[in-house]
Amino acid sequence: MAQAYIDKLTRIYERYREYVTKNPAATAQLESTVRTLSYLIAGRFADSHELSELGKSTFIYLQKIVLKHSPPHSCVNVTFYFTVYSASNLLVLLNDSILRKGLSRTLPVSLTQQRLLTWLSVVEYVEVFLEMGANKLWGEGGRWLVIALIQIAKAILRMLLLFWYKSGIQTSPPITPLDRDTELGNADENPDDHQDDPAFVGQRSGRVMRPLGSAPSLHSRLWGAPSREKKRSSREDLHTSPTKLGTQETIAESLYIGRPLIHLLSLGLCGRKSWKPWIISGIVEVTSFALLSDTKSLNRWERAEMRRRAFLLLYYLLRSPFYDRYSQAKIICLLSFLANQIPGIGLVARPVMDYLPTWQKIYFYNWG
Repeated sequence: MAQAYIDKLTRIYERYREYVTKNPAATAQLESTVRTLSYLIAGRFADSHELSELGKSTFIYLQKIVLKHSPPHSCVNVTFYFTVYSASNLLVLLNDSILRKGLSRTLPVSLTQQRLLTWLSVVEYVEVFLEMGANKLWGEGGRWLVIALIQIAKAILRMLLLFWYKSGIQTSPPITPLDRDTELGNADENPDDHQDDPAFVGQRSGRVMRPLGSAPSLHSRLWGAPSREKKRSSREDLHTSPTKLGTQETIAESLYIGRPLIHLLSLGLCGRKSWKPWIISGIVEVTSFALLSDTKSLNRWERAEMRRRAFLLLYYLLRSPFYDRYSQAKIICLLSFLANQIPGIGLVARPVMDYLPTWQKIYFYNWG
């Protein structure tokens, strides 16, 4: 019986894999629709923050099963939620994996490292859902236990990647999404079509340029970079090895990986209303960023990660206790002013004001 179900699931997966490989554009549209749905749901229904994380039909189906096979007041009779946003990210991860295999664009790492990166990606995509589910099932104590376990798991995986596999600066998401416009758009091109194209890529700027003597006539000029070089550049980005880190950079990256655990430990020792966890976490993160400030030797993805980390330092304005005492009133006042004074801004500002308190209370949105 079990083997029959396994065979059926295998056939379904093979059909889906074949569909994704043959219809990448339709697949991308599906991913975009699912992700947009999570934004549209938020704030439109009761328990909207949880609803934006669920697949409603799955919830109804599973609830009927539980009600049918469980006593009326059984603890098993709980709300089942599938996060739409998490599902969209997992869908992209799955489809990218299928497309990479179809295009022979495998990641330039070992199979074991690929599995670690995949597990780390999955954990990051579902961590908010797990936190919210634990809070509903087991209360505040269960929520913090799940938060701690997730952060420990992430730190272990990242430390393995850093020290064992020498993966360099840890990017987010751990597996870089496939550049489908370039990879799929040029998949059927004949490489001989551009064999004599003398264009080159600047080593420092990354710009694709032609020598003046090889430029086409004015009426036939397309004013664009050669597609062959774009394709080659994309492949080089995919297969670029991580930058080797020295002792200082390794310490900095270790601090960044360990920062969530340091913050959780200080929260447990000092309490959530204390300023010490906020200050300690900020010092650790700024120190890590300062030690990694030299980005000249980093590749494109690593530089993008450093820009992302610099932007995330602004999150300290939204993190308690600073948010509760200083920035909350100013942010709400600013949003209210924009919503009331500028036509059309209220369509965005008012949902943000409604959603901000809940966002601020979710650990993995705020501190993750």
